[in-house]
Amino acid sequence: MENSHKSDFRKSCIKRLEFESRFSKIYKNKKIVRKLYTFIKNYRAKTVLLYVPMGMEVDVKPLINILRREKVDVYVPYMVDDSFKVVKYRLPLKTKKFGIKEPNNSLFKGKKIDVAIVPVVGIDGLCKRIGFGKGMYDRFFYRLNYKPCIVFTQLKLCKTPEILSNDYDIQADYIITH
Repeated sequence: MENSHKSDFRKSCIKRLEFESRFSKIYKNKKIVRKLYTFIKNYRAKTVLLYVPMGMEVDVKPLINILRREKVDVYVPYMVDDSFKVVKYRLPLKTKKFGIKEPNNSLFKGKKIDVAIVPVVGIDGLCKRIGFGKGMYDRFFYRLNYKPCIVFTQLKLCKTPEILSNDYDIQADYIITH
């Protein structure tokens, strides 16, 4: 059972993200995508885990397109049971559970992920992720037998000095926001 502090913090962060004006959202998206691209290039990542963005998340679709043109292997989550596996990003996308868009499933075994770009709702005092509360990213990274570089991203930084996370919640190596 989740503590009420974490739940209240999640709700307040979601409210803040929902109130971002359309104009500032477009501007912030471009700025953040540029920072993410520079980070990935400087890191010399060959395989990147991204995500298909939902409304309040950083729109990384332009980044996906740029990386694919530059022959970087781009993977996205594909929901399976209580977590997800990674599949190569490709069209068409289908809307699935929770309104999440995904490419078709693949039996292809993905390569090791160098950099994982992870959307967050908020960040606690330990730089751990507060997501939508389903725990899919936490379970995914917990079950990996290696640790990629994890970069959290969000349109507007929503951080608390409080420690709201659990031991299993994932922690950022870097945070890239507006």
